[in-house]
Amino acid sequence: MKIMYSIQKFDNSILVAIKKYIQNKYLDRIMPIITGMGNLGIIWVVIALALMLDKQYREIGNIVVLTLIISTIVGEGIVKHVVRRVRPCNFYNNLSLLIEKPVSYSFPSGHTLSSFAVAEVLSKYWSQYKLIFIGIALLIALSRLYLYVHYPTDVIAGIVIGILCSKLVFMILQGDYITKLTVFCQNAL
Repeated sequence: MKIMYSIQKFDNSILVAIKKYIQNKYLDRIMPIITGMGNLGIIWVVIALALMLDKQYREIGNIVVLTLIISTIVGEGIVKHVVRRVRPCNFYNNLSLLIEKPVSYSFPSGHTLSSFAVAEVLSKYWSQYKLIFIGIALLIALSRLYLYVHYPTDVIAGIVIGILCSKLVFMILQGDYITKLTVFCQNAL
């Protein structure tokens, strides 16, 4: 129990520091936009669709979709319901949020998890853009803290589980499931 108290104390101190030293009217406008890019993985869905439109990159687009599906199942479908951590914004009645209050559990950050999973996958194919992919994922992760809808440990867990999900995707693909996935996706389109 002492470790949980220490974790909660760490998390709260980071959120208080963000509110006290970083929060400002400019970021109040920018952070909801950044977090919006992670809503339902929209930025990654758009990238996947763009890749799928080009026959040369269709397979990578399919892999991005598979990554989003797996990361959603793991994060939103399993881990959140096992841990059931309440979001920081739910502890304060008079807290004015800059976005609509999320209804799901807090741990892990789904925005962060899916963003890092896809950023890792895209980085494998385009390593020269890795800093851009990881940068986008990191901005989305930081926006979740700034907007007071996740604790730092939610975001850290999202990063770790997201990277593990990308590894899982590549393990699945090594089993020649990609051929079956490509045929399935082509038939679905």
